[in-house]
Amino acid sequence: MDPDYSTLTPRNAPWIKEPSARAVCDAFAAGGHDIFYVGGCVRNALIDAPVSDVDMATSALPDQVIALAKSAGLKPVPTGADHGTITVVSGGVGYEVTTFRRDVQTDGRHAVVAFSNDITEDARRRDFTMNALYADADGIVLDPLGGLPDLIAGRVRFIEDAAQRIREDYLRTLRYFRFHAWYGRTEEGMDPEALAAISVNLDGLETLSAERVGTEIRKLLSAQDPATALAAMVQTGVLRVLLPGADIRFVQHMIHGAQYLGIAPDWLGRLVALGGLDVSDRLRLSRAEQRDYDVIYGAAYEGKNLLEIAYDHGQPCAVQAYLIRCALSETLPSSDMVAKLSDAAAQVFPVKAVDLMPEFTGPALGHRLKKLKKAWLESDFELNKEQLIALPE
Repeated sequence: MDPDYSTLTPRNAPWIKEPSARAVCDAFAAGGHDIFYVGGCVRNALIDAPVSDVDMATSALPDQVIALAKSAGLKPVPTGADHGTITVVSGGVGYEVTTFRRDVQTDGRHAVVAFSNDITEDARRRDFTMNALYADADGIVLDPLGGLPDLIAGRVRFIEDAAQRIREDYLRTLRYFRFHAWYGRTEEGMDPEALAAISVNLDGLETLSAERVGTEIRKLLSAQDPATALAAMVQTGVLRVLLPGADIRFVQHMIHGAQYLGIAPDWLGRLVALGGLDVSDRLRLSRAEQRDYDVIYGAAYEGKNLLEIAYDHGQPCAVQAYLIRCALSETLPSSDMVAKLSDAAAQVFPVKAVDLMPEFTGPALGHRLKKLKKAWLESDFELNKEQLIALPE
């Protein structure tokens, strides 16, 4: 007998009860048009995962969306009108409302769409079955393509033909691994059809922008345990294309070590452990991200004093470097060491310039402060102000 999913609804999701969202739904209902919550907000609410964005889909055409919003006293903003998306601002909150669509033509990066009044056509143009879930204003779920059983089972599956879905937008390859890291169950394994389709469409990954690839890699590495997804990226050849020279061995140890101590995932530390060539350019790291990447890398692989790293650059960078060191040596990290790094990050250098004046002034003062700070760091913060000032020149 098939499982009964009829009792699974997101009725208790905050956005179902939100007056601003209800006002949008009521405006469309008053105009005789269907409107549904769709995608991530429905998916995550059903599995009690956090919801970041609340999107809606409707049978109304973009011009009708604008008219309906205005007639209800809401503010329509044509953020993507050519593709059917109008942001409706209600109670200060923006809701992306998109007309049902079907793909007419795709080139692997962009799609030409036609508007539709058929929710099943709209569902078929999405990527995974667990993303083709809709809910009405009362939280009743509509599942045109049978995605609900996949969601509950932790099974990430492309809609209909996997290879076709990938060729419509090659970023879906990365989204597949990211979704498995976040929503898949390791014991379920990965869909063989999906992995086969990914393996024969690697060339399309070269067409993706560094920004899009970087965004997906950040999200993937932020999952609690992306080890299985990363292993599959190696198996299919995806990681070799995206990050030549990357190696997942140390990341797997690092993930285990962080979980052992209950340390939250840190995508940048994991990226350092992955390694690879031209990482910054391939993923378009920001200047701040590149700076922290270099700090973690230097501390992890070049033997720098971790307490100094924590003091100079903060506890997160030092902890990630420490986790990588433990992964390299295949040892479990120590909570005592993490506590020391936290303490080091909170330290304050006890000597101020005024403490050395008037004996030292100008360049000599700066040189003396630098020397005392070095001695203080080398003592692991043990030397106090009096001891430091008493040190010979």
